[in-house]
Amino acid sequence: MSTTRRTLLAGGAGTLGGLLLGAVGAAGCAASGPVPHHELRLMVPNIPGGGYDYTARTLAVTLSDAELVEAVEVFNLTGGSGTVALTRLVHEAGNHRLLLQMGLGLVGSVTTHAERNPTRIADATPVARLVDEAEAVIVAPDSPYRTLAALVSAWRDGALRAGIGSLPGGPDHLALMLTAEAAGIAPDDVRSAVYDGGGGLLAALLSHGVDFIMSGISEYRHAIAAGELRVLAVTGERPLAGLDAPTLRESGFDLAVTNWRGLLAPPGLSERDLAGTTAVLDALHATPQWRRALRDNGWTDSYLTGADFGRFLTAENARVSRLLNAFPPVTVAAGDAQT
Repeated sequence: MSTTRRTLLAGGAGTLGGLLLGAVGAAGCAASGPVPHHELRLMVPNIPGGGYDYTARTLAVTLSDAELVEAVEVFNLTGGSGTVALTRLVHEAGNHRLLLQMGLGLVGSVTTHAERNPTRIADATPVARLVDEAEAVIVAPDSPYRTLAALVSAWRDGALRAGIGSLPGGPDHLALMLTAEAAGIAPDDVRSAVYDGGGGLLAALLSHGVDFIMSGISEYRHAIAAGELRVLAVTGERPLAGLDAPTLRESGFDLAVTNWRGLLAPPGLSERDLAGTTAVLDALHATPQWRRALRDNGWTDSYLTGADFGRFLTAENARVSRLLNAFPPVTVAAGDAQT
C-alpha cells in the first residue's frame, strides 16, 4: 500500500485542512469518462477512526485508484453528533464539490437533536446509499464469554455493561436495543456507555470499562484478525466471509439488523452537477476496485441513487422515530460521549 493510501485509511485529518490526494492527471480521468469536477471533498461528521471516517477514506482511495476524480480531500467536522456537519452542508448550497458521508447514525442524531438544531436531512440533496454493514457483538480477548448464549445469560442477570459508538437512534444503539429485546431483556435493564466513534469504544473495551460492544466490523477487522478482539455474533442475515462468527439467528435469537452508509450533497445543485456526481459514483460502483473494497470490509452492496434514495431516507426517518419512541433514553456517563 502506498504512503498516500495508508495515510488516507489510517485517519489523521482532524482539521478542515483535511488531506489532499492527488490522484491522476487529466488524461487518465478523460479515459474513464466525463468528470463533473476535478476535486471532491468528503466531509466526515465525527472524529477520525469511526465507521464514517473509514468509509470516506476507503471511498477516496477507491475513487483515486479507479481514476475517476483527480483529487479527493477527506476532512472531519465534529459536533452535535453529526448535525454540525449537516448544517455546514446545507449552508453550502450549490457546491457540487462537497459531499457528506452519512448513514443510519445521522438519521438518529437529527431526530434526537431536533429541538436544538432545526436542520433536517430533507434539507440536503440525496445522492447515494453505498453499503450495508452488519453490526457485531464484540468482546476483549480475555473475556470469559466464549459464546453469545453465555454472554446473554450474564446480561439477563444485569451483570454486564455494553459499549456503543453511536448516540440514540444510531446503528449501534438500535442494534443493541433490538438484540436485548430479542434476548428477553427489558429496555430499562440495558446498561450502556456511549462513545463518539470507534477509537474511544475500543479503548473502553480493552480497559474493561465495558463488558462488550455492539459495533460495525470494518474499523476493527485487523484487530479481529490479529486476535486482539473476539466476535461472538454478527447481526446480518448471513455470516461474514473470513470471520468465524455465527449470526444472531444461528445463535438462537430471531433478529437481523444492519447499518447503512451513504452520501448527501448540499441543496441547490443544478441537474447537470447532480447528474455528474451520480455518474462518477455509477462508474465507481462498476469497478473491480469497489468490489474489492466491499469484500475486504465485509460490506454488502446496497447501491441506490436519486429519488429512490430520497424515498428510502424518508422511510428511515419514520422508522427510527418509531424505534426511539419505543426505547427509553440512553444515559451517557460524564466524559463518555464526545459531540
